[in-house]
This record gives sequence, C-alpha cells and structure tokens, in this order.
Amino acid sequence: MTLTQKILAAHAIGLTRPWVQAGDILRVRVDWTIASELAWNGMDKTYQALGRPPLHNPDRFFLAVDHTVDPTTLRSDPRAQKLTQLSRSFAKERRLLHFYDANQTILHTKFYRDLLLPGQVVIGADSHTSSHGGLGAFAIGLGGADVAAAMVLGESWLEVPDAISVEYVGAAAFGLTGKDIILRTLGELGRNTVAMERSVEYRGAAVSSFSTDMRFTIANMTAEFGGLNGIFEPDAVTAAWLAQRSDEPHPEEVHYFRADDDAPYITRHTIRLDTLEPLVAKPFSPDNVVPLAQHVGMPVHGVFIGACTTTEEELVLGALVLEQALRRGIEPIGTGRRLVVPGDLSIQGRLYEAGLWRFYEQAGFQIDPPGCSMCLGVASQRAGKGETWLSSQNRNYPNRMGEGSLAWLASGPSVAAASLGMAIRDPRELLEGIDQDRYQRILRRNGQASPSVISQEPEVLTAANSGPTAISAKTSVSTTVSGRTQRFGSHIDTDAIIPGQFCHLTDFSELGDHCFEFVRPGFATLARAGQNIVVADEGWGSGSSREQAVWALKGAGVAVVIAKSYAFIHKRNLVNEALPFLVVTDEDFYQLTSEDDELLVDLAGSVTHVASGRRFQARGTTPLIAALQREGGLVPAISRNGPQVFERLTIQ
Repeated sequence: MTLTQKILAAHAIGLTRPWVQAGDILRVRVDWTIASELAWNGMDKTYQALGRPPLHNPDRFFLAVDHTVDPTTLRSDPRAQKLTQLSRSFAKERRLLHFYDANQTILHTKFYRDLLLPGQVVIGADSHTSSHGGLGAFAIGLGGADVAAAMVLGESWLEVPDAISVEYVGAAAFGLTGKDIILRTLGELGRNTVAMERSVEYRGAAVSSFSTDMRFTIANMTAEFGGLNGIFEPDAVTAAWLAQRSDEPHPEEVHYFRADDDAPYITRHTIRLDTLEPLVAKPFSPDNVVPLAQHVGMPVHGVFIGACTTTEEELVLGALVLEQALRRGIEPIGTGRRLVVPGDLSIQGRLYEAGLWRFYEQAGFQIDPPGCSMCLGVASQRAGKGETWLSSQNRNYPNRMGEGSLAWLASGPSVAAASLGMAIRDPRELLEGIDQDRYQRILRRNGQASPSVISQEPEVLTAANSGPTAISAKTSVSTTVSGRTQRFGSHIDTDAIIPGQFCHLTDFSELGDHCFEFVRPGFATLARAGQNIVVADEGWGSGSSREQAVWALKGAGVAVVIAKSYAFIHKRNLVNEALPFLVVTDEDFYQLTSEDDELLVDLAGSVTHVASGRRFQARGTTPLIAALQREGGLVPAISRNGPQVFERLTIQ
C-alpha cells in the first residue's frame, strides 16, 4: 500500500481485510475536524438544518477566526463582526476546547504546530487542509456540509484515491524554501494535471533534509497542484518537532507509517533540487512559474509576507535578508506598501525574542497581527485595481488580492529582498551572508529525536469489528434538463465563481446575484433567462473549498454542470448540495458545443446537442455518490437516516 492507503486502512470502519486499494469506498473514522469563521458561516447553516445536535467530540473540533479579520475590519465591518460573533457563539454553545479568536492565529498554522499527530485523519473546511500532510497525516479539505457532518458523526466517507509519487533528489542551496520547491514542482508538472484528484506522496533522498516547515508549505500547495491530499512519511525530523511540544503526545496516537517498496503509484516524477533557484509564479496561475532572475528590476506596488503557506522559517529568513541589507548600507527606497503578518502569536513572540521584527520595521514594513490578511483580499488589507504585488501567499488567481489586482508569488526571502527597492531582486547575495548556525538556533533546531513507533501496519480487523462493505447499486432517477449553454474553458476556480468578498452570504439568490461578478458580469441574468447549463473543460471548480460556489450557481439558476473533470472538493459540494453534474470526456462534444447552444440533458447519464442531434454519453458515477444524489444531498440523507447514514447507504 501507499502511505495514504495505510492510514485509511487503519481508520476504515467495517473493513474485513487488512488493506485497501484505489477505488474502494470507505467509511472512515475522523480524528479532527477544523474550520475558520468564514467556513463556519456555511457550516452553521448545515448544523442548523441537522437540528444542532451534540458534537461527536467537542475537543476534536478546531475553530479559528482568521480569514476575514484584522483590527480595522473588527471595528468597522459588519460582515466581519457577524462572522466572528457567529463563531464565538458556537464555541460557547459547545464549550470548544480549541477555539481561537480573531488575530490570534491562522487556522492551519497553530493546528499543525501544536496539535496534529502523524497518522491521523483530518478533514477541514478549507482547501489548504492539505498542509497537515507535512507531518504524515491524511488531511483533506472538503466543503462545509461534509465537515459539519464529520464533526457531528465522527466519520465520513471516501473513495480511496489513485496516488502519484513526487521524488526529490539533490540538495537545494541554503535559503531556498519549501515555496521554491513546490513552485518548481508546479512549474514542471503543471496544475490540475498528474495530481488531479489523486493522493500526492512526496518522497526521495532529499526529503530527509526538509524541515517540518518546508514540508508544510509543499503539502499546503498540493491544493494548487490539484491533489486530493499531499503527504510526507514521518521520520526523525518529524519526531524532533513533536519532541519540542510542551504536551507530549500519547504513543498510541502517533503512527509512523511508511509506504511499501512496491506501493502502487500510477506515476513517479523526479524533481531535481541541485539546480533550484529562486522562482516566481506570474499571474494568473500558480504553475506559471519562471526563474525570478528573469524579472529582476520589475517594479511592484506592494509586497506581502504572510498567509498560511508562509511559515516561521520564511519569516525568519525574510528578517535575516533585511538584516544583511541594512548592515551593508542598503537603504529601503521606493514608494509602495510593505506588509508582514505572522501566522500565530507564538511565532510573533519568538521573532520578538530573537530581535527580528526590528529589521522589518527598519525596512518600512507594517506588522499586522495574525490572520489571512491580503491572501484573500476580503478584509481591510487588499491590493488596488491594476496594482502588482509580490507575495509569499499560495494563490495568484484574478482578483485574489483585491479586485483588479495582479499577484506574483515567491518565497518569503524573495519578497523581503524585493521590498528594499520595491522591485524584484534576487535574494541569493543576501542569503549567502546569513550565519546558518544562528539561523538554526533562532528556530531552535538543536537536536533530533528518534521515532518511538516505526513502520506500524494497520490492525487486521476481525469479524467482531467489521460491518457491511457492499455498496448499494446505482439506480439514478432518469430526469431531463433542457436549456442553453454558458461556455467556459479549463481550470475555472471557485474564486471566480464566487469571489471571497461575498462568501459571508448564505442566501442562495443573493449569492447568485454575485456569481462570476468580476470575470463574467451578467452570468446570473443569462442563467435565469434560460442559459442555465454550464459547459466547461478540465478542472472545473478548482481552488478554494468554499461551498458558497455551489450555492451561487444554484442561486443564479444553473440547472446542471457538464465538464471533462472536476476538482475533488467542488465535486463533493455539488453532490452534497444536490446540483446535478455530468462528466463527459468525448472531445467531440466540446468541439461541437459553443456559447448559447441548446442542450437536452438526461441526468441518468447523457447529453444531446439539439442542433446537430448528436448524443454523448457521460461517465458513470460511484454508487455512494448516486445514493446521496437520490437522497437529495447530504443534509437530507442525514436527516432521513440519522447517525447511521453512511452505514445505511453502503448496505446493499
């Protein structure tokens, strides 16, 4: 088995054999559910529909207020105030042990640093939940309805994914970070290609030299890669990190699984790091990657060091780059905005203790309290129309940092170097002057520990704890939809479907009014007038896990979506919210179908192009998805079947 398969086998409910394989549909125990206040806004709608039942384990739900808040929005923005209060009220209602209020942390940063353990299963209402594969956990982002259900039931369902292996060889130079490594990976392999809906296992001889921060960043941007999850095998580096925690984990909760030598990876990809150099991703895709050196001297309006993908390590390196520059008499010049935001109060304190914040201050940076900040462009900090920013965040889609903004992605030290003259600058000359021993001391990496549990295998489950494994047969109801098309290309992301500025809304019609607001104004008007069928190419619904994207489509009047492939989380959201979709892979259909063409769609699995009379077959869906579709979505399924919903749906 692969590493992911071993974790899933260990968490499977009712498994009658000690192994799993790609394509198996499992009920799985969930160790943690996690969410932000922006996600909780939608989750609360699901929780209310379920009757606000007790949580399976209130101590294993992690809620942080981080996406929409900064001191300005908390004072003046009714939307941020409402979202924050909604989370506070729920935390009080259910006496949550792990609730973190505004400007204390970023969701993924604290959870990874303080609570996560190798071998656990984590489901989060945020696509960057993939971050937690950095410590050897199986961690995936899902829509709010899925996470709310797992929070209440303590379990979820999953089709075991195919897996690929990304193998790193060669040693990267000092100062090149996890961001540079994942940008190299994206640049060579492409977004939503080899990783699409698959498990990505990061391996190879070079990995043993990766810090847990580097692994976090690489796993974090598996979401941009298109993977279902990204994961590293936990090792001595992992154990050394865990040993630094104040609360020693119970040994029985830590599992150092390893992939087998003959693990069934569909493909293996080798990425060389000995030739790695600082990289940037140009707008508007994280895989639009080129060497930073090609753009040295390009002016920028602003620089941002922060967001969940930017670790303590990158913040420290950024400060040390600025220290080197200031010591050499390089004075910051140029107008523009310079902003740095730590991921957690503990990181903020450690940089104060090391005396590093003063270098950011001397270089003209504004230091804000922890939060997602400019990464979403929904709080008070956002880029203006036409402004070019160099940022250490993870996404550079259109309008991501603010309407009309242009985001270029790079590592923390690369952004710090650019801040000196508000123009892209190669950081390597400054990185070479850093005392590497001092750098290690600042990060408190003075020793390593050995794993206490090595190469555990999943428990062989016996009849005493086994249950039904057969899946109900597909009996989809044959209904038809007729309408005209709105035509899209590949990789349409959820930021485009519903921009973050509107994710505080929960009314479907109101969300529909803002569907594709920035990239296709008038979409809802056309859909409501009969252009109610979306036809897209590859990777429909990539990016953020926001279920508001599906709500917006429904609110705009969309009757069905047809595409070659879908992002995993968005497809689950379509199922959960009962918005019909078809997977049609015949290239002739897409060559034939244009904007405003009339289609007749049989939701049982075919689509007819009316003008030509040609009929195209859709790919069949999995039996459990079909069962949920028959139930009318996830909430109706739970309401009808109760806590045994997944058990009942998987009984033949």
